[in-house]
Amino acid sequence: MSTIEQHPVSLAKITWTDPRTKETQEFVLTEGATASIGRMENNDICIPEQHVSRQHAVINYRDGIFMITDLGSANGTFVNDRQLDGPFPLASGDEIRLYVPVLHFSATVTEEDERFAQEHGTLITPTNGTGKGKLIITTGPQEGQIIPLLLNKVTVGRATSKASWEVALQDPAVSRPHAQLELIDNVWVIRDMGSANGTLVNNSPVSEKGRHLRDGDLIAFGGTLVLFREA
Repeated sequence: MSTIEQHPVSLAKITWTDPRTKETQEFVLTEGATASIGRMENNDICIPEQHVSRQHAVINYRDGIFMITDLGSANGTFVNDRQLDGPFPLASGDEIRLYVPVLHFSATVTEEDERFAQEHGTLITPTNGTGKGKLIITTGPQEGQIIPLLLNKVTVGRATSKASWEVALQDPAVSRPHAQLELIDNVWVIRDMGSANGTLVNNSPVSEKGRHLRDGDLIAFGGTLVLFREA
């Protein structure tokens, strides 16, 4: 008996027209997808414009809807001209503005849209959850630095001359040490280590008992914001 491979359902698309080249780019988001947006080429949606931060915003699929969160960008993220101060649910027809560049969010995806995205490499699907992962620093002195998670247990703390932890952050608001990430059954778990300023995931405090991380989660260690990405 043969099995039919189930592909994620395409639920939304984002379009952006470069005002200089007049070229329109279209990205299709499938169920469960996470899409980072920023000036750096390692983003899922790269917007090479001077007003856009290197890591500007992220769109997550959470509980049946797509949420957009600013990543501590220099100029802010706006939805329908309202500046975001936390995660915001997107609805079809919303206009996302990265200070100057404008992106359009639609919940209508045709078969032609999906086929075009597959052909041009702009179909954004969920990660495969192999246990590999990385941290991308979005704000702070080390903004833009990418830290691969190569060990099964990684400690985060302030950078000092005697620091023994794997991730050393140049941030005086970070404790010595601050938090720990551990890979358990292919899922990353984050725990606070009694830090002075706490550890937040998506603006919610993390206890010493810890919580599971999901692709696209935003972690705050002191004054440093970090985007968690699965493989």
